[in-house]
Amino acid sequence: MTDQPDPHPAIGLDDVVHQRVRLGILTVAHQARRAEFGFLRTTLGLTAGNLSQHLTVLEKAGLVEIEKGYEGKRARTWLSLTPAGHQALADEVAQLKQLIHQIEQGSSDPSP
Repeated sequence: MTDQPDPHPAIGLDDVVHQRVRLGILTVAHQARRAEFGFLRTTLGLTAGNLSQHLTVLEKAGLVEIEKGYEGKRARTWLSLTPAGHQALADEVAQLKQLIHQIEQGSSDPSP
């Protein structure tokens, strides 16, 4: 048995997921199930280049799938979460809930 305290909930936050824009992308994609590039860009207030960079990070991490195709004659790009993406989002939300719970239950004494 150790006397080590449980790690702080902030330690469990995923740097790939927790970044503000990427967390936004994951949550919009989760809610929409399949999100179109232009919708994401407008909803999150991003430039096309900035959104593309974040999608590349998420795709390389295996959290999203990118599908390119056409809607009529217009080229479109759609995004959907992979099973790993759904799990990563669920894990991040759980860590954030723990962090919030710890803050709400904490004492007014800032000493450890």
